[in-house]
Amino acid sequence: MKNEYLMRQDRVCAHLHYSVCKALGTEMTDKWYTHMPKPVYEQEDVTVLWNQAVQTDKEVTANWPDIIIKNKKEKPCILKDVAIPADRNIVQKEMEKEAKIQEFRYRDTINVELEM
Repeated sequence: MKNEYLMRQDRVCAHLHYSVCKALGTEMTDKWYTHMPKPVYEQEDVTVLWNQAVQTDKEVTANWPDIIIKNKKEKPCILKDVAIPADRNIVQKEMEKEAKIQEFRYRDTINVELEM
């Protein structure tokens, strides 16, 4: 069951990653479902990271978001952390994700977005 969840989540994240990179003008395959994300994509002033840990000055328990979008000019980062919960535990998963990322909200250079 856990492997199915991770496979579903990876496919959703790959589609999101594909959409972000394509919007930035990165050369991509014609079909999102053939996209195999690389750990780092760079396009002018924006870097898109796939499954990379966030380096912080304090210990953060949830430092491994699915996608990080770094804008070198404007400085804020967008962290995309995706969850694919079953219908019966959507509220529980939202609360878990919110608790995990609360530590990042104290920094004014990081914008955290939950994808459900």
